[in-house]
Amino acid sequence: MKPLTRAAAMAATALSLLGAPAQAFDLTAMTDAEREAFGAEVRAYLLENPELILEAVDLLEQRQQEAEAARDDALVAENMEELINDGYSWVGGNPDGDITLVEFMDYRCGYCRRAAPEVAELLENDGNIRLIIKEFPILGEASVMASRFAVATKLEAGDDAYKQVHDALIAFTGEPNEVALRRLAEGLSLDADAILARMDSDEVTAQLRQTRALAQSLAISGTPTFVLGTEMLRGFLPAEQMEIMVTEIREQQS
Repeated sequence: MKPLTRAAAMAATALSLLGAPAQAFDLTAMTDAEREAFGAEVRAYLLENPELILEAVDLLEQRQQEAEAARDDALVAENMEELINDGYSWVGGNPDGDITLVEFMDYRCGYCRRAAPEVAELLENDGNIRLIIKEFPILGEASVMASRFAVATKLEAGDDAYKQVHDALIAFTGEPNEVALRRLAEGLSLDADAILARMDSDEVTAQLRQTRALAQSLAISGTPTFVLGTEMLRGFLPAEQMEIMVTEIREQQS
């Protein structure tokens, strides 16, 4: 059996995507001459009607997006307990909110920095959203050092101190070396020596490893990545779009 011509294969795919019955196009049963003639006719038709290819491509992309969304929904459902109740991630916003927003972030990520004021605006405008921050440093050693410092701050000085350090690090554009981090801690009236000494502790390492493992389970490879309610949001979103999604989630819940 000879392989199908490219034109015939494209035509069959396009016609199939556009709803034509598959059994009407059994190209493998054709002779070489019939197949060549059919391919020529299809090519001529598609050249005269190129919008059919665009329709087929659009439909294929839609199906792929739906499949990816379904996969993400399943991943979130499988990992929901650790997403919202890992026992160590910082929780802000309204801890008793009816909707939870989880953010996987990296302090060196430009889009995470853009997202920070959008998330703050969402929380300020809504007042009934629980925010969970997942430290997910993926942009090199500087990212890891910044996250270690933030996690060590939470362990050493508590949630309020973590929030201060988190906000400072997300706005920080310099190199997060020991000198800079010490200066940052001292500027916030924190015990710099204690925090720096704890950065390389087993507890800090374990938290970062656990979060990385969770991200891998969710097929997360970039930041920021959000989980809003039960929906995965990969990438930056402005506050107004998240507000629309929050409204839709509440309507579904009611």
